[in-house]
Amino acid sequence: MNPATKTTSNRAAWIGFGLMAIAVVWVGQMQSWSLALTIVNYGVIAAIMSLGLNMQWGYAGLFNVGVMGFAALGGLATVLVAMPPTTEAWRVGGMGMVTALLMALVTTLAAILAYRLTRPGKIRRFLLAAIIVGGLLASRYFFDPAVELIEAVNPSKTGYLGGAGLPILLSWAVGGCLAAAAAWLIGKITLGLRADYLAIATLGISEIVLSVLRYEEWLARGVNNVNGLPRPVPYEIDIQQSDWGISWAQYFGVTVQDFASVFVKLCYFGLSVTVLLVVFWLAQIALKSPWGRMMRAIRDNETAAEAMGKDVKARHLQVFVIGSAVIGIAGAMMVTLDGQFTPNSYNPLRFTFLIWVMVIVGGSGNNLGAILGGFLIWFFWVQAEPIGLWLMQTLTAGMSAESALRVHLLDSAAHMRLMVMGLILLLALRFRPRGLLPETRQQRHT
Repeated sequence: MNPATKTTSNRAAWIGFGLMAIAVVWVGQMQSWSLALTIVNYGVIAAIMSLGLNMQWGYAGLFNVGVMGFAALGGLATVLVAMPPTTEAWRVGGMGMVTALLMALVTTLAAILAYRLTRPGKIRRFLLAAIIVGGLLASRYFFDPAVELIEAVNPSKTGYLGGAGLPILLSWAVGGCLAAAAAWLIGKITLGLRADYLAIATLGISEIVLSVLRYEEWLARGVNNVNGLPRPVPYEIDIQQSDWGISWAQYFGVTVQDFASVFVKLCYFGLSVTVLLVVFWLAQIALKSPWGRMMRAIRDNETAAEAMGKDVKARHLQVFVIGSAVIGIAGAMMVTLDGQFTPNSYNPLRFTFLIWVMVIVGGSGNNLGAILGGFLIWFFWVQAEPIGLWLMQTLTAGMSAESALRVHLLDSAAHMRLMVMGLILLLALRFRPRGLLPETRQQRHT
């Protein structure tokens, strides 16, 4: 790498993160430190998601539009791991659900075995159809009654099987594994498709995942949501009632309520930034390794890579699984921070479009750029509305309170968020088409 290019890149990174730090301090001073830390915590999680997508797009050129599906699977893991089991639901319908699952597994294995042992032709097609239809009917025979019994158990509070009652931090790893397993299955089906077809397929499959989470109440209460998830950090009320919490609040000259809120958010920050640093370190090692150079070579010219004997589809599957696992971890972290699992909150605008904007604006192929893009875009996503309201109030300060134009402009401030996101993306594509921290020449051509 040219030393001048490296110096310029490092200077741009320092400037970018320095400006973000100033912006966070500004929010803390002008609004509240609790809000500033909330923005930082969600910004860390957004940066992790951006890193996961950057591995897929920046390393390998995979156009994954199913980000929200993998994030939702990570969120589901928090419910399955951390929530206590619903004993009554397991008693009345657990055995039926397990039996239905075993029937589905036996059907899958039988279909695979039949496919491998029979020759292509009518006999194979007839045998596969018979196995699949028979297995489906047998599985539904146990599944449907079990679902009705489970969902009837105190539906206002439970109505689902619950989880394993384990520490919620374990769900972060499980969320990554669950997303990785789904990505492996999806990748085996879709990674042979052309880029535009891959985008359509991943978007469609993510919608299927979300539909299952919304309507299968026995799994995670569906649209009824799962509230009261355990926390890996202390509760504010416990800090407010502790002697040390009161002492520290008096020492800093703030109310004990404000101190407890800030302390809890700092604890979340410590956990999430640790995950971010570990993921970033591993991503950098992978990027600079022979495997990373091979992935970029495949991205730049698949035909030449295949001619050199590289298994392009297998490598694409590897990076697709790894990137999806990182997104799954971030999805579990976000639900942990929210304290609830709400399937209806997973929409393409927030979990797909926004993450793509982070990668594009930050600089695809550059891990540090993906992190900067994550913080930057999330900051403006949160602050666009209050800044827009302030701007409209300033512009209309000289108008009468009854002015129709003034009322319209103030009401329009709520929609500033979408306009700001579009404007940022437009300016980035016009003036910084390779992102704020573009991929270096050495990374591209090594």
